[in-house]
Amino acid sequence: MKIAPSTYYDTVARRLSAREMRDEDLKPQIRRVHVQNFGVYGARKVWLQLNREGIEVARCTVERLMTEVGLVGARRGKVKRTTIADPGAERARDLALRNFRPIAPDRLWVADITYVSTWSGWVYVAFVIDAYARRVLGLRAGSTMTTQLVLDALEQAIWTRLRANADLKDVVAHNDRGSQYTAIKYTQRLELASLAASVGSVADSFDNALAETINGLYRPRSNHAAPGEPSNRSSSPPPSGSTGSTTGGSTSTAVTSQRPNSRTRSTLTTQPCRRQC
Repeated sequence: MKIAPSTYYDTVARRLSAREMRDEDLKPQIRRVHVQNFGVYGARKVWLQLNREGIEVARCTVERLMTEVGLVGARRGKVKRTTIADPGAERARDLALRNFRPIAPDRLWVADITYVSTWSGWVYVAFVIDAYARRVLGLRAGSTMTTQLVLDALEQAIWTRLRANADLKDVVAHNDRGSQYTAIKYTQRLELASLAASVGSVADSFDNALAETINGLYRPRSNHAAPGEPSNRSSSPPPSGSTGSTTGGSTSTAVTSQRPNSRTRSTLTTQPCRRQC
C-alpha cells in the first residue's frame, strides 16, 4: 500500500470519538425497539420509545442511525375505500366536534372500519373505542363490509361495559358517514341502548381522527406477521355476548393503544437537535 508510515501508525493508534462510541451503544437499542414493535416503527416512534425508557437521544440521531443500519418503518400500501356514504340516509349531528378527550369513561365512543391484507384475502375489521381510556371495547372481523359487521362490534362494546355495570346513558357514539353506520338497524340499536348518535362530515378524516389513528396503528402491525405464522384473527370464535353472525372475531376486548401520543410526548426528556447529530 502506497501510504506514508505516519498515516499507518496514526490510523492504528486512533481511538473512537465520543460520538462514535455513543452511536455504537445506541444501535443495539434502536434495533431492539424496532424488533419488539414488529418492524413497523419509524424514526419518530423509535425516538419516543427510547426517551420513555430513559435513553436520552435526539430524533435526528435516531434517523441517522436507522439509515446506517438499514431499518425503516412500515409504509402505507394500496388504499382501499371503506367509507361509502349513502346520500339518501338521514344523518345525526356531529356531537363530538373533534374533541376526543372526554372527562370520564363512557362519554365518547368512536367507531370505524379498517382493512387488513391476509394470506386468505382482504379482511375488514370494525372497531368501537372508548375515547377516554383509548380502549377497544368491540372488535369484529369479516370478509365483507356489511352493516352486521359494525353492529356486532357495537354489540360487543355494549356487552363489555354492561358486564362492568357501567352506565351508558351519557355515551355519544361517534362515527363517519359510511352507509353501514347510517343504516336503520344500526341507528335503531343505538336508540335501544340509549346511546346518542353522532356522525362526522363527508371526506374529512379529522372528524373521526381518534378512530383513524387506531386504524393506522392496527393495520401495519397486522400486515407484518412473521412468515410461517399466519394470523388467526379470522378463525377465532366470536366472543360471548356478541351476536356472532359475522365471520371471525377477537377474544380480546382490553386492547389499549400504545401509540406515543401528545400526553406521553409532553413528559419526554429529550436532547436538542445539534449540528453533529
